[in-house]
Amino acid sequence: MVKRSPACLFLVVVWLCAISAAIAAEPQVVHLWPNGAPGSEAFANEPEKTLERGDSIARIYNIHNPSITAYLPPANRATGVGALIAPGGAHRHLAVSIEGAEVAARLNGAGIAVFVLKYRLAESEGSPYSVETHSFQDATRALRLIRSRAEEWKVDPGRLGIMGFSAGGTLVGLAGTRFDAGDQTAFDPVERFSSRPDFLVFVNASVSMDPKSITKETPPAFLISAADDLRPSAANAALFAALIESGVPAEIHVYRRGGHGFGFFGRSPEFLTWPVSGWPNQFLAWLMDLGILKR
Repeated sequence: MVKRSPACLFLVVVWLCAISAAIAAEPQVVHLWPNGAPGSEAFANEPEKTLERGDSIARIYNIHNPSITAYLPPANRATGVGALIAPGGAHRHLAVSIEGAEVAARLNGAGIAVFVLKYRLAESEGSPYSVETHSFQDATRALRLIRSRAEEWKVDPGRLGIMGFSAGGTLVGLAGTRFDAGDQTAFDPVERFSSRPDFLVFVNASVSMDPKSITKETPPAFLISAADDLRPSAANAALFAALIESGVPAEIHVYRRGGHGFGFFGRSPEFLTWPVSGWPNQFLAWLMDLGILKR
């Protein structure tokens, strides 16, 4: 008879619960700035748009009023862990279903509060934005906003991380190296909170972070990619080496196959038969190993 560790059994239960558990409340959309994002005043009245490609993946573009959508687990299962999710889409659109709502549903089953970020897109046609200024500003503002409402959303301010898929990994890298403790003199109370993530997760990250910007203060990092998705895998390998060299706790998983943009559930039924489909288990085990997610 094969004996399984308590951690393994816990993960099995978590994922079974994730499939069957209902989210306690309807997702709540909160704009990052009540009066509109700085630098987007000229586009304040332009609506978001949905990009149709004939598949089931929802893609949003034309984002000028950035927001987070809060997906909260049932109150009796909340662990206090929070995750800000930055979907990918080459900075042209955001894959808010496969790299947003589906991720939220599964992590809610593990008691993790999820906040899906709609950030301004620098590579959309005619975009007036840049990644390092506006998209980064949206990510840091979101982290501060979540902390400012931590009690309401049952999130421990010291256990809030950021997970980025594909192009969203760029925001993870920026957030993990350009954080601050907040401005205690700021008129806006949200700006008084820290923007430092407590953990970083890079999933198929096309662009990660500058190794020269990594220090021992960089948050712990988890990196996942597939070997048949060459560019992210090469970037992750270099990033992992830089993290370890700087003394940052890090873990990397590179699976033989999986392609790009597989999210949690993949893009085809075959995905669930591949080893890469188990990466969310590895992620939860990593959070437990760090002491962020309690057993």
